[in-house]
Amino acid sequence: MKICIVGGGTAGWMAANLFAKKWADKNIEITLLESPEVGIVGVGEGSTPTLKRFFQMLDIAESEWMPQCNATYKVNIRFAGWSPQSGIASYSHPFISQLDTFTQRALFVNCRTRRLGLATHTNPEDFLINGVLAQHNAGPLTPKNFPFRMEYGYHFDSHLLGEFLATLAKKCGVVHKQSKVVTVTKQANGDIASLITSEQQELAADWFVDCSGFASVLMQQHLGVKFNSYKDNLFNDSAVVMPSKIDAVIPVETKATAIKNGWCWKIPLTNRYGNGYVYSSDFINTEQAELEFRQHLNALDDPQACRHLKMKVGSLETHWQNNCIALGLSQGFIEPLEATALHLVQICTELFMDKFAAGGFSRLHQADYNLAAKERFERVRDYIVAHYKLNTRDDSDYWRG
Repeated sequence: MKICIVGGGTAGWMAANLFAKKWADKNIEITLLESPEVGIVGVGEGSTPTLKRFFQMLDIAESEWMPQCNATYKVNIRFAGWSPQSGIASYSHPFISQLDTFTQRALFVNCRTRRLGLATHTNPEDFLINGVLAQHNAGPLTPKNFPFRMEYGYHFDSHLLGEFLATLAKKCGVVHKQSKVVTVTKQANGDIASLITSEQQELAADWFVDCSGFASVLMQQHLGVKFNSYKDNLFNDSAVVMPSKIDAVIPVETKATAIKNGWCWKIPLTNRYGNGYVYSSDFINTEQAELEFRQHLNALDDPQACRHLKMKVGSLETHWQNNCIALGLSQGFIEPLEATALHLVQICTELFMDKFAAGGFSRLHQADYNLAAKERFERVRDYIVAHYKLNTRDDSDYWRG
């Protein structure tokens, strides 16, 4: 059986590595076709604890990949300026660990009490171990005899992570080809038969994985899968990014600060901070956004240029169409407020592999996969929407909208 992945980046190479590792004993040939014209956006990026499990599945130690990706530990996301009317400057979303078994029930009881209108203590960082670690800027590593499992994520350079995963996959036998898809041939039933590259090389395969980014070359352009926008729920469609100097003491948390027309991320790597401003072009233009961003960073006189990015927020109507699945940006995207991008890539890849194998490497469980993938995206969407629905900012048309 032949599998062809179209597009590299973190999504394509994550899928390639998982396929190669889990199906090493199967007679499966994996090829990744990557356009040399499409680069990886090397911004600082954060993860959920699923990335920790990803590297554990691949038997890759943190000491092997973290230094090569300028990675740091992440135990928490701190939200600053989101609820000024509450009188609380910031609140936290710590990752829940096994040790929290002894304290999370008290937090949940207090939260339910608070919803009844009674004043009680509900700051997660005071109940959950990772919140305590974040307050003390302490890392999550424990001695070997520590009896509880700690959960944590990472901050990393996404470009360097893509390169690391590419090298790893090629060592595992994944064939890497650099070329651009110019034509797609189909079988009578609508399945993809082969790809024709810009060098007129034909790549035939049994199954295809679309990791071509927002272009969605296979799923949208050639299979005609509908894209469902989330714009009615999530306004943001743009971002401006710029790095800044890292502090002497590196934080163990991502910071998401709400400002006039959106929010700014601050992600600590070993060599710099990755900064970005997520906003809606319906409310401000790129020049206004960059000005607000530089003011937030106290970088009005900084000579380095900002980069401006566009985001296509939403997801495909069908995540597995014919003999093709989509992963990463070609599958869908939700703004990175809770660092769910790679989480969704990994979860959907694992789900596909389970369903695919359970069906004898056929499309027997295709409908089940599509239902589960759609549910994942829509519930993450709702989770992000809650941040905007429940905040108390009203200082601009953006927040009042």
